[in-house]
Amino acid sequence: MDPKVKNPITVTNRLVLLFVGLGLVAVSVFVLLFKSQTTRSVVSGLVTNPAEELRTSDNRTNLVLLGIGGVGHSAPDLTDSIIFVSLNHSTHSVKLVPIPRDIWVDTMQAKVNTAYHYGLERREGGGIALAKSAVSEIVGEPVHYALVLDFQGFIKAIDALGGIDVVVERAFDDYKYPVPGKEDVFPESERYEHLRFEAGPTHLDGVTALKFARSRHAEGEEGTDFARSARQQKIILAFKDKLLETKTFLAPDTLKNVYDSFASSINADISKDELGSFLKFFLSFEKDGQKISSYNLETFFSTPRLKTPYAGQWVLVPTNSWQEVHQYVDNSLNSQ
Repeated sequence: MDPKVKNPITVTNRLVLLFVGLGLVAVSVFVLLFKSQTTRSVVSGLVTNPAEELRTSDNRTNLVLLGIGGVGHSAPDLTDSIIFVSLNHSTHSVKLVPIPRDIWVDTMQAKVNTAYHYGLERREGGGIALAKSAVSEIVGEPVHYALVLDFQGFIKAIDALGGIDVVVERAFDDYKYPVPGKEDVFPESERYEHLRFEAGPTHLDGVTALKFARSRHAEGEEGTDFARSARQQKIILAFKDKLLETKTFLAPDTLKNVYDSFASSINADISKDELGSFLKFFLSFEKDGQKISSYNLETFFSTPRLKTPYAGQWVLVPTNSWQEVHQYVDNSLNSQ
């Protein structure tokens, strides 16, 4: 076994710290007050070099963030949100590459959003392993860690903050947003609700934010997989901004409510001994004033006319070649 790869454990409450650590350092530090039993591991990580403690390739640590619908949804283990995250230990920068859920993965003979589900069917812990492998195949980069978030926890966390603010780039309607629990009711029209988002600054509560992020049947440009990925990233960054507001950081009850919202909704393959190293990276990230950069794969994928090779499904495949996709991701990760 690679000496850099520590034996992973299934993390529950401790992973709240890591998720928040993805740009949300203020809450990460505060939550440590509620997790005194992890103090020794955290302190140990804070005094070592993250590049030496975390799994790395080319001086980068790569994660994939997976968002699932969870209990109450017809397909609770399908990943509606998939974001590849690369942490550069040399520049202390963070690069994001949203992964459209409909990309066809050749080795799986299925869409990437099914990887976590099929992996869970095979064996315990297999969901994370297969999802990492599928995303790695798409971006052409190793994926060292994965973090799975049940959207229900995200809804509660947004509400605990009093909602978030986003700018809707384009107004859109979605007349087929599925209503949980009504997948098989008749008439069929009762299975859906009509969503309408107006362009401009918009305040969202947790439930509405989730609808904004997950809408799949909008008319026009907002109905594409790429637009949905962009909306999901917008929600995450808005959440980060709200958490880092001074009034939020100075409200212990609010922060504890956010922590409690995530506590039972996060799973990952990260050991508690690695937590301090992640925190140290993000503390340096904030101190150095680095920004998160995002890169879009839209121009590199298209829908094939012939759907027979893809079990008749609507999928996305490379317009030209996987090599072109991998080269773009590599260039993006190495850009300044």
